[in-house]
Amino acid sequence: MKSILIFGSIFISLLMNSFGTNAQTIGGEYKCLIQLKNYQGEGAYIIVSVIDAEDKYVETLRVLGDDHEWYPDLESWHNFRKKNRHQPRLDGVTGATIGSGERSVINFKIDPKYIDKGYSLRFETAVEDKSYHVKDVVVELTKDQIKLGKYEGKEGFIRQVRLIPVNK
Repeated sequence: MKSILIFGSIFISLLMNSFGTNAQTIGGEYKCLIQLKNYQGEGAYIIVSVIDAEDKYVETLRVLGDDHEWYPDLESWHNFRKKNRHQPRLDGVTGATIGSGERSVINFKIDPKYIDKGYSLRFETAVEDKSYHVKDVVVELTKDQIKLGKYEGKEGFIRQVRLIPVNK
């Protein structure tokens, strides 16, 4: 009888720990599908950044568009980069632009320290000879928001963004 109680206690403890571990897995590696709206014009430059509660840049996660000539079109992000030359180089976080109506899947990591602490994931878009949208998609970095997984574009070129955790 005592061994059953011990086994039961160990089982419940393991079960509770597994739930606790799953709750802690928000953050980490993500696949991100970005689908653009149909529009006339060149491919969209997209910046994916972590932003704090005061809308200040914390970290650039991805840059879609690797021609530096067009970075000034992403005004807010470009001004931040100019003022903060100590920021890490963009090697490894750049990729091709996405054209009208197209989709692209990118990977990035969201540090768990940003979850439920007032940070957001922000997608900015700009298209040559078109407009710039500093808050095309904004996702609050909360456990509940990240679990939704699908976010609609609000003001610019993005139709939708989907975040899919990468299981290890």
